[in-house]
Amino acid sequence: MDLWVVVPAYNEERSIGATLRRLAEQTDTGFTAVVVDNASTDRTAAVVREFAAIHPKPEIRIVLETTKGTGAAADTGVRHAISAGATHVARTDADCLPDRGWIAALKRAFDDGLEMVSGPLRPRTDEFPLRLWERRLLPSVIALAAWFGRFRPGNQDPLYLGPYVMMPGCNVAITADLYLRSGGFPRTRIEDVHEDRALVNRVRYLSDRYGLRPDVIVYGSVRRLRAFGLVRTLGWYADHRYRPPIVDIR
Repeated sequence: MDLWVVVPAYNEERSIGATLRRLAEQTDTGFTAVVVDNASTDRTAAVVREFAAIHPKPEIRIVLETTKGTGAAADTGVRHAISAGATHVARTDADCLPDRGWIAALKRAFDDGLEMVSGPLRPRTDEFPLRLWERRLLPSVIALAAWFGRFRPGNQDPLYLGPYVMMPGCNVAITADLYLRSGGFPRTRIEDVHEDRALVNRVRYLSDRYGLRPDVIVYGSVRRLRAFGLVRTLGWYADHRYRPPIVDIR
């Protein structure tokens, strides 16, 4: 198994260092990381290069994607990894902290025969002090979105081989073969398409060997929740019924 981790990043100079540190702290460092600089206008790329220069493991590469969009950046990173020999590719985001056992858990899931895997997304607690309701709210929002996703018309098709499962883009991994056969992430902006849901549905036409594992854990930023508020955050994740004037919350 040649596992790579893709990290799309746009203007994340203040956050990506923590993400890279968490990758370097993995209990299993047998992987390669590729950061996709999505034409950042800050020091994101410089921070990545500086970190890579003093941390021999994991190997960290950086590639540039000038087409703005999380889908485009993620797809570029995954295809770069596959062209370099990756057999399996995971993705997290530049404002997230994978659990220290994340890589090991992903490998176990693949060894058990899954072709695509995800797991719990929990709130980060290191960005700023979280109120009690915020600690509980992110998991509730995610659970509600997952429940809604099972019934929404866009996730229904008799040709699907398995049920809809919500797999957030910041915590997902897939075999290289299945990624290529499915067409991968659509090369879109986050404000146009939730590229993670699109990839899940592309996979459902080809395989039923996907699922969630409780030990595949990533801690995500709550900055969007804090900036938008509860109702607007729910609207954002429900097919962009709420469209904020500024999408790239930093």
